[in-house]
Amino acid sequence: MKKDFYEILGITKSANEAEIKKAYRKKAIEFHPDKNPGDAAAEENFKKAAEAYEVLSDPQKKAKYDQYGHQAFDGASGGGGFGGSHMNMDDIFSQFGDIFGGGGFGGFGGNSGGQRRVKGSNLRIKVKLTLEEIANGVEKKVKVKRKSQAQGVKYRTCSACNGQGQVLRVTNTILGRMQTATTCPTCGGSGQTIDSKPANADAQGMIMEDETVSIKIPAGVVDGMQLKVSGKGNDAPGNGVPGDLIVAIEELEHEFLKREGENLHFDLYISFPEAALGVSKDIEAVNGKVRIKLEEGIQSGKILRLKGKGIPSLNSYGSGDLLVHVNVWTPKTLTKEQRQFFESSVADENFIPNPEKTDKSFFEKVKDMFS
Repeated sequence: MKKDFYEILGITKSANEAEIKKAYRKKAIEFHPDKNPGDAAAEENFKKAAEAYEVLSDPQKKAKYDQYGHQAFDGASGGGGFGGSHMNMDDIFSQFGDIFGGGGFGGFGGNSGGQRRVKGSNLRIKVKLTLEEIANGVEKKVKVKRKSQAQGVKYRTCSACNGQGQVLRVTNTILGRMQTATTCPTCGGSGQTIDSKPANADAQGMIMEDETVSIKIPAGVVDGMQLKVSGKGNDAPGNGVPGDLIVAIEELEHEFLKREGENLHFDLYISFPEAALGVSKDIEAVNGKVRIKLEEGIQSGKILRLKGKGIPSLNSYGSGDLLVHVNVWTPKTLTKEQRQFFESSVADENFIPNPEKTDKSFFEKVKDMFS
């Protein structure tokens, strides 16, 4: 059974952003490969701490984890590179710029004593989705302008850091000599500098190119959610790894349906005769129309729940419901004959409101909607 992320970092669910970062830094120092050479158990703990931090440091991922646990991310990375649960060492070391204030910490190297691999910058795009696309999942093809290494560019080992991507600084303090490692200012951490490049390349040997990227978006995403497509950001110089493409979801408003989490709401308007006599109606659902039958004497404000006709759960826990709100439409003007009919019916006992005890009030209906 997979260990709880909070337990891995030694914190509680109430920990704030600073406490989460502090706990991760402590674990990373404790299990860092440079500090534990050849220790497979330490390396595994190092990876687990990085995975826990990757989730708990992101407010959206943390909220999903708090609600669903590890199931919120298991299997979420299939096909499109989403989720990010299983990190490699390059992913982990790319976090250190934020956690340790620059390349490396406490004198430890960035990649188990070898040359550091710089990660290219991320790209961000916004994808607009209809409610139908969100309900069914969709594959979108988008054109992205990204930097890639130019053909023919040649690099040489950086003379300032000897290809390590870091420079060590030793300072004398009251506690003794302290050694720190920072990103090499000459090569930007890549360990390499340009030897020769084609005329159309920039100072880093990059050119801007259009690339069509296929994005598989799972069913059940929500407005504002961000998905990651690994390796589709900008390339990095030399032997670096590409950045990621961050996809922000924007949900387009539906003409008839209103979304509330995984449930959908539909306002159905019927006439007074239809309410009195009963009627069959076609309801607009996310995957086509659904025919429902309204019994005679149905009351305005009644809510009909169509099970499983809402939005699928992002984590495959079934689908929400479609809630049909019945509204009896009262005509604003009447013909002479219609007015005479209703005037003659005012005193009729059959037209006098007489709710039964089983008829729920408005507040009870609202309570049922959220239960």
